[in-house]
Amino acid sequence: MQDKFIKKRHILEYEDKQLINVKLGITTREDGLSPYPQNAFNMARYIDDTQQNITKHQELLATVIGFPREQWVFPIQTHENKVVEVTSSDKGTNIDKLNDDLHGVDALYTYEPNLLLTMCYADCVPIYFYSEKHHFIGLAHAGWRGTVGQIVNALISNVDFDLNDLNVVIGPSTSTSYEINDDIKSKFEALPIDSNQYIDTRGTDRHGIDLKRANALLLENAGVPKDNIYITNYATSEDLSLFFSYRVEKGNTGRMLAFIGQ
Repeated sequence: MQDKFIKKRHILEYEDKQLINVKLGITTREDGLSPYPQNAFNMARYIDDTQQNITKHQELLATVIGFPREQWVFPIQTHENKVVEVTSSDKGTNIDKLNDDLHGVDALYTYEPNLLLTMCYADCVPIYFYSEKHHFIGLAHAGWRGTVGQIVNALISNVDFDLNDLNVVIGPSTSTSYEINDDIKSKFEALPIDSNQYIDTRGTDRHGIDLKRANALLLENAGVPKDNIYITNYATSEDLSLFFSYRVEKGNTGRMLAFIGQ
C-alpha cells in the first residue's frame, strides 16, 4: 500500500481523503543551500548554518505549501513534555530570528485558522493532530524523553471534543535501528502500555525500540481510536538521501521542518 506521505519538491506531504482544509507534511533534505554535506535543505536556525540559508529555505517552503512565513509559529524544543496553545498573537514567533518566546515547548495546538505550527526534527517523532470538524490542529516532538513523558497524552488532554473526531498522523522518524540501554528501557516499562509490542532485546544492555509504535500505543491507551492513527513507513535513519539523521550522522547534520496548518 502506498504511503500517505507523498514526495514533492522539498517536502513529503500527507494526503488523505479526509484532509480538506489542513496542510500537513515535513521537509526533506534535498535541493537546498546548506553544507550537510552539501546542497541540503536545513530548516534550523540554531545549528551552524547561515541565517540567510534558513530564511531562503523558509521562503521556498512558504511558496510550496501556500503558507506565508508571517503565519508560522516555531517553539524552542528541549525534549520535554510542555504543551502550549498558540493563537494569532503568536504568528511569526522564532521565524525571522530566535528569541526566548515559546522556550522549552515540545508541543503546540490551536483552534484558530491561518496558523502554521512548525518544529524541527532529525530522528525524533513528529506527531500531527487534527480535527477538521472542530478546527483543531496540533504538533508534538517525541524523542525517547518526550515519549516517556507521554507528550501525546499531555497534548490530547487539551482536546475539548470527542476523541472519535481526532485524527493523528505519526510521521518520519528513526527506525528500530535506534537502540536504548537497560536504564532507559526501565523507564518505558513504567508506561501504561505493553513494552513487548515496541521493544526488542538484542543483547546485554541493548534494546531496539520503535518510538512510532510506542506513541501509537499511548494514543490508543488514552482513547484515540486505532483507526484514527496513521503511521508512516518512512524512517529518517534508513534514507539519508531524503532525511537528516542526528544519530546516523553523529550530530553533524541539518534538521527537517514538520508543519501543520489550517
